[in-house]
Amino acid sequence: MVRIKNPDEIRGMVKSHPMDQRRVFSIAAHIDHGKTTTSDYLLRRAGLMSDHDAGTKLMTDSDEEEQERGITIFTSVVLLSYEHQGKDYLFEINDTPGHISFTGEVSRALRGSDGAIILVDALEGLMTQTITNIQLSVGSEMCKPVLFINKVDRLISELKLPASKVFEKVDTIITQVNEQIKKFAPPEFKKKWQVSFAKNSVAIGSAKDGWAFTLEILKEAGHTNPDVVFQKYEEDDRQWLRDNLHLEDALLRMVINHLPNPADAQKYKIPHIWSGDIDSPEGQALVNCDPNGPLLGMITKVFIDPKSKRPTLIGRIFSGTIRSGMDIELIGQRKKVPIKRLGVMEITDILDCDEIPAGNLFAMFGFIAPSGESFREPGTNYAGFEEISYAAEPVVSRAIEAVDPQDLAKLGDVVSKWIMADPTATFRHDKESNKYVLSGIDPLQIEILTKRINEQIKININEPIIVYRERINQTGSVVHAKSPNGHNRLKLYIEPLDDKAAALIKSGAINMDQGDKVRAGILRDKAGWDAKFARKIWALEGQNMIIDGSSGVQRMDRIKQYVIQIFRDFTYSASVAKEPTLGLKVVITDATIHTDPAHTGFSEILGMTTAAMNISFLTANPHIYEPILSVDIKTPKEYMGAVMGLISQHRGRVENTVDEGEQVRVVGVLPTAETLGDFADKIRSATSGRSFWGYQFKAFEQMPASMEVETIIEIRSRKGLTAEVPSPENWSRFVYKRQ
Repeated sequence: MVRIKNPDEIRGMVKSHPMDQRRVFSIAAHIDHGKTTTSDYLLRRAGLMSDHDAGTKLMTDSDEEEQERGITIFTSVVLLSYEHQGKDYLFEINDTPGHISFTGEVSRALRGSDGAIILVDALEGLMTQTITNIQLSVGSEMCKPVLFINKVDRLISELKLPASKVFEKVDTIITQVNEQIKKFAPPEFKKKWQVSFAKNSVAIGSAKDGWAFTLEILKEAGHTNPDVVFQKYEEDDRQWLRDNLHLEDALLRMVINHLPNPADAQKYKIPHIWSGDIDSPEGQALVNCDPNGPLLGMITKVFIDPKSKRPTLIGRIFSGTIRSGMDIELIGQRKKVPIKRLGVMEITDILDCDEIPAGNLFAMFGFIAPSGESFREPGTNYAGFEEISYAAEPVVSRAIEAVDPQDLAKLGDVVSKWIMADPTATFRHDKESNKYVLSGIDPLQIEILTKRINEQIKININEPIIVYRERINQTGSVVHAKSPNGHNRLKLYIEPLDDKAAALIKSGAINMDQGDKVRAGILRDKAGWDAKFARKIWALEGQNMIIDGSSGVQRMDRIKQYVIQIFRDFTYSASVAKEPTLGLKVVITDATIHTDPAHTGFSEILGMTTAAMNISFLTANPHIYEPILSVDIKTPKEYMGAVMGLISQHRGRVENTVDEGEQVRVVGVLPTAETLGDFADKIRSATSGRSFWGYQFKAFEQMPASMEVETIIEIRSRKGLTAEVPSPENWSRFVYKRQ
């Protein structure tokens, strides 16, 4: 049973509870499948909620925006003690969002977890975000899963299905979940992590009505099969189910019996998320979850209080012990910061602790850093964790500006803080319009961010627009450019970055925090690069890179940072339509740098570098690429034709249809631009509101030739540019011609 613990008991458990009686896990599901309602039942007998409120209060949706919209936006962290077979277990639980807009919260929560309860709506079945969550859990973040099939009451009460049909539906969901686990899990876990009702790693129930069971719990209640559930619904006796098949018992027993403790999980999780030497002292401390080892942890969430706007940093200690008042070093930001307050999170409150050892989640206060940042003890040099891989990309943007022009600098600080909390969004300052451009996964994410920003500083917000990409299809010309004063020269070319290298950047497998040799070794082994050439990478920006392929150039260090900054600016605003680039490799082959620093200022380097990049890019057959969504629509069979027709009418294409009994699942792709209007309303109208649908980012695809010119003109017009795309001749005055 769940037993109430006083604060001192919880502190004691955090600091010294046996490792095999700890579990750190996330609850993940598609939107509206019932995660937060389920979490209520994990709180009710912990003294945090009454029996009456459980299932209706949605306590982990503590933010006003979450309550208003009826969705989870931010990951909530809960501590819970549970007694089973004479032992007290300590659970640290992440209730995560289900909307694709906030999938980054799921990724970060799973990084700090060892296991996951995958929750599926019995009526809707596997949806797009469910599949994404399974991929993130078992593939990206190495979290072992168990399964809770929720809302079985809908099959019984709403659809009036007989027991045989309900069992058939449940079996189908279990099979589909296992297919996804097999698809995404590492080879050694494809079988071990399969879920099974017979083995009690699947629970079935209704969070709304407050009951659930595994096979073990059903037998303990004196029943050999689930027919009793149908009987109680026929008698309209949901209270019996709630009193005799406690939802929290089913879920927490699954967690105890099937999810790993931190020490066991870190043995296979650490080699997957940490690129350091496993055989080193710090590597061994990590895989053994050693509280006495060197300190190494990760910030997985930045919780910004909706009222005070003060940030609290939440994360996981993987090795060592963190203590109140100590300094830690942020590895990515390369700076030392003090911990002013330390504790563990209980929804929106911090329970203060003087120290927190490895194997725990933590909450600390006193500074702000990006979600996903690694930290260590000051004065050490061991590696941080791999970057978190996100399932979506920022493809929708809105320009914002301060109502009071004098607040421009303050606006930059406020936006920066919110982007630290949610790194799946990005922002940049557009110097020409003097506006900040926020880019996110979809309009909802940007809407939430702009509302938060507007609470701190009044802003004007432009309408949402699609963020396209500019991409080349061949190697551009080698351009030899000169500075305006004629004293400096730079020679470079641009070519497409190969897919393997781009994938390594996107996954975080290579990054600029690595040493040159480490990064080059990965590119050699996984992308077939020449290691000597790969050691010359100057910078990565998005899925783009710049490399100094020159040899013997004197004074190159003097202009290096200038060139890197110009390269970065170019990747956000390329030649054709001032849109971001995708998959560029800029290679410098030669340079001449004047001996007098007075002749190598930024304006001189800017002219020749910008000219060289634009000319080479424009000669490399550039095109506009648009973001494409994968859509998953479940609808009654009689509406299948209407759904497929709508997809086709909106420039989409149907890739597969799957018969699921009374329903059919239509899987296809759709340009993001087509979803900004009333597509959702059209789906509801065409299916009489009886369809379920979800989406996620899939890829960037080249615009159809018939639309590309029109799209370029529209983008350029919106940005106040001339309709005509520049040509290499626009920069001809910067081209160096040998005398």
